[in-house]
Amino acid sequence: MKKVLSGLAAIAFLHASCATAATLVHAGRLIDGVSDRVAASVTIVIEGERIARIERGYVEPGENDTVIDLREHTVLPGLIDLHTHLVSEQSPQTYSEGFRRNPGDYAFDMVVYAGRTLQAGFTTVRDLGDSYNLSVSLRNAIARGSVDGPRIFTAATAIATTGGHADPTNHTAELYRFPIGPEEGVINGVADAYRAVRQRYKEGADLIKITATGGVLSVAKSAQNPQFTLEEVEAIVAAAKDYGFHVAAHAHGAEGIRRAVIGGVRSIEHGTYMDDELMRLMKRHGTYYVPTITAGRWVAEKAKLPGFFPEIVRPKAEAIGPLIQQTFARALRAGVKIAFGTDTGVSAHGENAQEFVYMVEAGMTPMAAIRSATSVAAEVLDAGDDLGSVQAGRYADLVAVAGDPLADISLLREIDFVMKGGVVYRAP
Repeated sequence: MKKVLSGLAAIAFLHASCATAATLVHAGRLIDGVSDRVAASVTIVIEGERIARIERGYVEPGENDTVIDLREHTVLPGLIDLHTHLVSEQSPQTYSEGFRRNPGDYAFDMVVYAGRTLQAGFTTVRDLGDSYNLSVSLRNAIARGSVDGPRIFTAATAIATTGGHADPTNHTAELYRFPIGPEEGVINGVADAYRAVRQRYKEGADLIKITATGGVLSVAKSAQNPQFTLEEVEAIVAAAKDYGFHVAAHAHGAEGIRRAVIGGVRSIEHGTYMDDELMRLMKRHGTYYVPTITAGRWVAEKAKLPGFFPEIVRPKAEAIGPLIQQTFARALRAGVKIAFGTDTGVSAHGENAQEFVYMVEAGMTPMAAIRSATSVAAEVLDAGDDLGSVQAGRYADLVAVAGDPLADISLLREIDFVMKGGVVYRAP
């Protein structure tokens, strides 16, 4: 018997049936994440969790095949956000709740945030700093099907220096300062750098995150000062290479960016004070730029609200927040490789696609913005054979919107359909 399903019936069937020979997605328009061309009236043939082939026209189903009707939609690869923090959402309580909440409290919230992220069309994320290594546990739970959420590539605990942006005891009362070192992600020197990377490997991380400069939201005066020596960065990158990790570097200030790029990191996150020389340096080294405009816009807006941020944080948010979109526009014109990332967890989970609107607003074409969150993001993850495009052999990670996102990029905030690994999680 041929089965033609749409909407929530497709979800129920695909979860329940083990006898389906193939799933045929009839796509009215297809943006494959690689080509500039939009294909019309195609069938994506899915077998198990991967795409078997793409065929022209709407292929008739065989016996036991399932058809998902997206003929009125534009289908795209599952979206990838390279900068998230699933452990929390920023609020006025953020700076005190660490003294009141237990790991389990954060863990239950993370399940909710992961679900929102997947429902928003982001089938893969890079998590760049958590608490209690909870993103490792969440990644594993999602992978075994215990909870719904995106594929997670996690850095687990970010690596900082003493007093740096990710030092967990920064600006706390003496009563709460405990001895910390590489195991907790705080280093001083080359030997510590190796120990910290090896600890992340031991704990199950997929990559390394360093805080190469101060940060906007840390309770500290400067967001720009360099916080690692070049030798420390080089040691972290060398140790990471031994374990198959790449290194992402949070960096706002110019000197910290310079050291991170020369030291060999894969990506610069935020990059607020990049100048023309640094952009040329990034191009020479092949360093990716992950702009996180959403976070910049969000903190600038919240800085206007008295009491939302501590007073030591507020001036940084006011100064840096508005600059990130401007830096993005200059980096785009300079030809720096740009990959999609939002720093969601600062802003609200599930609103990741607002970044597309800001990118296009600053001069990026809609197609380039989409590629930044698909094939380009997959390159950053070294996962292009599995993710980031609608091609034979890739995971069947698909999203769809009604209408044409190339004409109106804001449509990506209104995802109608989400499939991850051949399983439908949202349908029209």
